[in-house]
Amino acid sequence: MSLLGFIGWAVTGDMERETDVVMEWQFIYFDSMPHTDLAAAIQRRLEHERMHANYYGLFTADGQHISGDVMKLPPDLPVDRRGVTLEHTLQVMSGQPAPVVRAMAERRKDGEILVLARDLTHILRIRETIINALIGGGILCLVAGVVGGLALSVRQMRRLKAIRRVTLRIAQGDLGQRLPIGGRDEIDMLAHLVNHMLEEVERLMNEVKGACDGIAHDLRTPLAHVRTLLVHVAERAERVDDAALAGLVERARTETDALLDRFRAMLRISEIGTLQRRGGFAEVELKALVDEVGELYEPLAEIRSLEFAVESVAVEAIYGDRALLFEAFSNLLDNAFKFTQPGGTVRMSLSQTPAGPLVEIVDNGPGIPLEERDAVLQRFYRGERTRHLAGSGLGLSIVSAVMRVHDFTMRLGNADPGTRVRIECWSRTLA
Repeated sequence: MSLLGFIGWAVTGDMERETDVVMEWQFIYFDSMPHTDLAAAIQRRLEHERMHANYYGLFTADGQHISGDVMKLPPDLPVDRRGVTLEHTLQVMSGQPAPVVRAMAERRKDGEILVLARDLTHILRIRETIINALIGGGILCLVAGVVGGLALSVRQMRRLKAIRRVTLRIAQGDLGQRLPIGGRDEIDMLAHLVNHMLEEVERLMNEVKGACDGIAHDLRTPLAHVRTLLVHVAERAERVDDAALAGLVERARTETDALLDRFRAMLRISEIGTLQRRGGFAEVELKALVDEVGELYEPLAEIRSLEFAVESVAVEAIYGDRALLFEAFSNLLDNAFKFTQPGGTVRMSLSQTPAGPLVEIVDNGPGIPLEERDAVLQRFYRGERTRHLAGSGLGLSIVSAVMRVHDFTMRLGNADPGTRVRIECWSRTLA
């Protein structure tokens, strides 16, 4: 719009200047004539005017008409040969106002006023034609630009959607994925860099994981042999009737069993983390699963003198691995039973929320301080309040690994007193 306005202003100004030059030459011609011949010369001009492109008028000093087809002196027309554009205000002999004209006037030496005017209709038509052509070309360019821009943006959006899908799978733990590459622009340069970074990350993680798994696997067999030897030593200690020796052997067996449990848990976490993503997933009825876990732990609650309740309602089916979820819920109940004193309460509930099923396990044990709630999900971490109790510190790590496989979220909260564990059984997707 600014360009069209500038072009229209420039074309109109140039044409007005050309018209002023023509009228300047006419003034020079009329100024060269004697006073007595001016009226006759104007009349001769009018008689030979065929296109009515020029208008002439001669007036007395007080504005009385003397000659020409301009019948009335325009009141706002200066008499210093300065061009003025008049729109339908110039009164001519036909009785109708002249169309748009460019007019000039000068006061002659004898006091008379000579008015010259030129019709600008043809100039305005040329300007209108130019502007219409520019508008048509501009609309065509705009449409072509919008269509081209949409085509390019659709292509880029498809690439970004593909990158988003792959990034989502990488964020879910599948480091074997790579960003798609389909050109040589800045997005592809970034994709190359990210893919190179992913290759290095995957290589380093595999090396670390392989080393840890190798250590856990290699040490488990010698420890099993040590435990077997301790069993034989205990049998011989019973024969010699040495209570101190028997106590030492029992402590050694207990510590060896704890080490074996830790190695089994570490290997289980590694096994869960390397599962084929959703390979063994199917529809899972959470109500039946929660009820089954509750029935399994009811006898243990009676043995430990705990008040145990299971509250479940029918909820929508989820897509997951039933065995892994059973193991995760069992570990959470194990922790709740372990850290709750006799006479305490443990409650497991299943409810339906607008976002999906929600599983909660609440106890009135010592609870988890706010500053330790992220740390307890790490391997081997033991809270200050529960450090005196037996355990490997890997139970919640196994639960966390199961939740990552399912894209579920586990939140640890305060039950005032005790701990509230919330399992939000709906997938999180990237925006």
